[in-house]
Amino acid sequence: MGDKVAIITAGGSGMGAAAARRLAADGFKIAVLSSSGKGEALAEELGGIGVTGSNQSAEDLERLVSRTMERWGRIDALVNSAGHGPRKGLLELTDEDWHKGIEVYFLNVVRAVRLVTPVMVAQKGGTIINISTAWAFEPSPMFPTSAVARAGLASFTKLFADQYAADNVRMNNVLPGWIDSLPATEERRQGVPMARYGKSEEIAATVAFLASDGAGYITGQSIRVDGGLMRSV
Repeated sequence: MGDKVAIITAGGSGMGAAAARRLAADGFKIAVLSSSGKGEALAEELGGIGVTGSNQSAEDLERLVSRTMERWGRIDALVNSAGHGPRKGLLELTDEDWHKGIEVYFLNVVRAVRLVTPVMVAQKGGTIINISTAWAFEPSPMFPTSAVARAGLASFTKLFADQYAADNVRMNNVLPGWIDSLPATEERRQGVPMARYGKSEEIAATVAFLASDGAGYITGQSIRVDGGLMRSV
């Protein structure tokens, strides 16, 4: 087998970009989708493929996957990052807002997974890592559409893991807490047991581990990277 190949969606900045840089440093060939154009610039810097487009567009994702397969003929890792969905008071969210949240935080994963899974099954291996949120199971009123959609993503992840584990195709979620790609406030910092914001590079390191052979027996999991903010039952 030649070089391993990773696709990163919404990878132009923040945690997605950090994951792309870390995977490139670990020897992966990199393909990045970003709506801002920053993904193309990052991919060029990393010697990879960049596509400007949206993970809410099946056509844009298809373009990314097609170009990746044309160039390298395989996909070993898919990292699904996301943009930002609507934030309002719970009952102020309209039907349109909820639909938008599902698009941004849930269907962004489903669309990419539909395209990439047949490739991974055919090559008898692959890993999918979804950057979710620490508030997926203990929701915060600050992030209502994110929390609800990503609770659904956790269920989807378990269903996917059950179905494709025997094909050696794994799926896991990373649950970041307060990360330095967000504006920092002292109140939030003090609410974290470690009393600091996490670094995008720490999320990227967790993504890189889940993409590595060392994580080959981990699937269907949601892994908190939040400085102790949330606690497992």
